[in-house]
Amino acid sequence: MPSIFSYQSAEVDWCESNFERSTVIAEYYNTVNGTTLFSFLLLTPLNFLVLEGAGQTSLCKDRALPTQVSFAFLAGVFSMYFHMTLSYVGQLLDELSILWTLAVAYSFWYPRVYFPRCIKSRKHFFWLSGVTTVISTFMSFIKPAINAYALNCIAFHLLYLTWCELKKCNDKRVHRMAAVMVVWWVLAISSWISDRWLCGLWQAINFPYFHSFWHVLIAMSLLYCCPLVIYFDVNYEMPSFKPKLGYWPSDSWPVVVPYVTLEKPHKQC
Repeated sequence: MPSIFSYQSAEVDWCESNFERSTVIAEYYNTVNGTTLFSFLLLTPLNFLVLEGAGQTSLCKDRALPTQVSFAFLAGVFSMYFHMTLSYVGQLLDELSILWTLAVAYSFWYPRVYFPRCIKSRKHFFWLSGVTTVISTFMSFIKPAINAYALNCIAFHLLYLTWCELKKCNDKRVHRMAAVMVVWWVLAISSWISDRWLCGLWQAINFPYFHSFWHVLIAMSLLYCCPLVIYFDVNYEMPSFKPKLGYWPSDSWPVVVPYVTLEKPHKQC
């Protein structure tokens, strides 16, 4: 029986040819572009720093930020390790780091108005998220081949929440950022499905790189998703402040970093 750490011991493989460009890296381009997820997710703190500067973030969310960044870092590192080795351990580390990153995000940033009726406080929701995540972690060992499909399905819930929030928001800039996020996500999931289901076609034309595109495109989608989450969170948690979405360095640049600014309310005499 092969070791769970051995090369190509995972139940899944991707369309890119293995060891074609390196004797020690199974999928060269997927491994290199796995760093993109890590790199772009580290831009997330730029959005939180705006809130920190206002001195208005809650204590629990101050502690949530380094935790979430740590999980994002691990997701990037484990993604690289998985595509480098295609090992069983690498696959589970990659998928479970993403699962726990999402769990942390849900625990701290999920709007209270969407809590189940049986949940009365954020603390109770922490426990619900924790128990659900632990159960999901154990279930991921049952059939690892379907883990990626399950993780991608979480995106539909996030899209639904975005749609619910957009119905209550008239800010055109918010709608624009949400639309850009969805476009990047559609391109990303299309690349992922194409690599998974049409591999024979791409290998026939010698272009098996759509999973590599997936890493770049989903990172771009997350780059727009994070400030949207923060924007909606400020509306709920700091209603006296008026959040505003912006782009750095300029709206007119083709490549930008979206961020959130806060307008402090005027004091009433």
